[in-house]
Amino acid sequence: QVQLIESGGGLVQAGGSLRLSCATSGLTFSRYTMAWFRQAPGKEREFVVGIGWADGGTYYADSVKGRFTISRDNAKNTVYLQMNSLKPEDTAVYYCAADTRPRTGTLPYQYAAWGQGTQVTVSS
Repeated sequence: QVQLIESGGGLVQAGGSLRLSCATSGLTFSRYTMAWFRQAPGKEREFVVGIGWADGGTYYADSVKGRFTISRDNAKNTVYLQMNSLKPEDTAVYYCAADTRPRTGTLPYQYAAWGQGTQVTVSS
């Protein structure tokens, strides 16, 4: 079955960096659009960034543009999220999501598979 396993979360000071990884199995990774969402306590899950399989195009939420970078390694079946210049408002559980749609969608229902999430905490 499809499995997505996130790693790389942790506690970091404001201005610091983290790199999240999402290792996948049970799917033809090169034919899946991958995305990162996040959910802070008491808030809805929100889109962060996605990378489509059809053209490799990326789409970022305005709140992370210029600070976060998504990349994928089709040979390793893994997607990454490099997060720089972190802010306290970036604190959330970060989820990896996958779907066969050719391009990035920004809504949770558009993704069929999800990881268990990894906590990112940014202290001020």
